[in-house]
Amino acid sequence: HYAAVLLFIFFGFKLLQEAYEMHVSPTELNEELAEVEEQFAKSDGKAGSSNGLEAGLASNLPSGISRKQFQVLSQAFTLTFLAEWGDRSQIATIALASSKDPFGVTVGGTFGHAICTGLAVIGGRMLATRISEKQVALAGGSLFLVFAVHSIWAGP
Repeated sequence: HYAAVLLFIFFGFKLLQEAYEMHVSPTELNEELAEVEEQFAKSDGKAGSSNGLEAGLASNLPSGISRKQFQVLSQAFTLTFLAEWGDRSQIATIALASSKDPFGVTVGGTFGHAICTGLAVIGGRMLATRISEKQVALAGGSLFLVFAVHSIWAGP
């Protein structure tokens, strides 16, 4: 319990520090988004745009998938896989599968995660045009500190 409180405090202050160090105006934010989209457009289909494992896998892609699409797919898969590994939802899914039909748990978990991720992607895309990364970091850091205070107040 106290380790969780310390982690909440650590990540809260870390995010607040990162937000404090950011100096991004709304026009810089839109310029940065346009620059990233332009770089993705330039790298689409170029042999040198991928490196390492992605380059090896991208050379054997089916005809309907571009390198850009494969890069986004592989980055999203890796990020989600690593972020969810050992998460509470995974532990709960293991417990559910031990007492229920594993096929049903797999299908239900897959659909549930797909819907949750889809909503996050849509919401993130909408928010990216309206708020800055600095505001997200400030809100996230503040929430972590609120969670720490709540955990201390609620007790073990």
